[in-house]
Amino acid sequence: MPVFTSDFSPTLPFRNGYFNTMYRPLFMKDTCQYLRKRVTTWDNDFIDLDFSLVGSKTLVLLIHGLEGSSESKYITSNTKHLNNLGLDAVCFNLRGCSGEDNKLLATYHSGKTEDVDFVLNYLIRNYDYDNIVMVGFSLGGNLTLKYLGENTSKLSPKIKGGIAVSVPIHIASAEKEMDKLKNKLYMEVFFKTMKNKLLEKAHKFPEYNLDKDKLFKATKFKHLEYLYTVPVFGFKSPEDYWEKASSKQFVSNIDRPALLINAKDDTFLSKECFPFEEANSSEFFHLEVPDYGGHVGFMSSFKPAENRWLENRIARFIEENIQIDI
Repeated sequence: MPVFTSDFSPTLPFRNGYFNTMYRPLFMKDTCQYLRKRVTTWDNDFIDLDFSLVGSKTLVLLIHGLEGSSESKYITSNTKHLNNLGLDAVCFNLRGCSGEDNKLLATYHSGKTEDVDFVLNYLIRNYDYDNIVMVGFSLGGNLTLKYLGENTSKLSPKIKGGIAVSVPIHIASAEKEMDKLKNKLYMEVFFKTMKNKLLEKAHKFPEYNLDKDKLFKATKFKHLEYLYTVPVFGFKSPEDYWEKASSKQFVSNIDRPALLINAKDDTFLSKECFPFEEANSSEFFHLEVPDYGGHVGFMSSFKPAENRWLENRIARFIEENIQIDI
């Protein structure tokens, strides 16, 4: 579909990508009262699903980003907004992200769509919804687009479409951006929790044989991929992981309405993460590239009532393009 012209126009301070990225997690106060359902997986692990229900026939499946959870501010704000519009919501906490470590050595990665497939099949089997819409943020957005594009032959007709926000759809080039000095603060935040989780895994699974010296010295995602993602998930190398996990190669296959929203000033993203050509040649895959917004920010002003552009945009795509009445 033609690339959307974005109407996102924030006030002056929010035209700084770093400011917009940090404002949501630091200052937004949305909270949710979830009903948690723990689901046992096929490999004797568990996944925690957090529901927020209002009695709708449409369910929105929200998938958080790297080291996020159902408590991430972009999840809680969208959950509340969807509920206020009369839609049910459920947050898929990726393995190890629900506040309790999962049982296995393996957790999640950017391309691990078998867990997405498991969750969707569980929801379809156990709940009576007419429509399911996927909404993913950052890493969760990569999972959303990859899943929709790689499973077209077997997707349930109940899965009506998806929306992805701030997504590094081309992981190899996005990681080079993340390695730059401009993202040093963000990397320190990610690495603090990720390194602690790997140390906990090494304690619980001595056979994992983690090289702790290399872990302590790690400063790039590639370093952690060598230590964890590659050996635990069976990739040949970080490059092999980047190639197989990236969603960019799958978006042209998508056969139901999907939207990617990536801001031009998102410092996590490379130029390869703006798939204009794919969007222009697809019947179903849409792209919107606001000038501003940062990474999963899209804050407009200091007034909370005016900070709902992203939530409104997601709802509008559900109504106008996926064509679900709200």
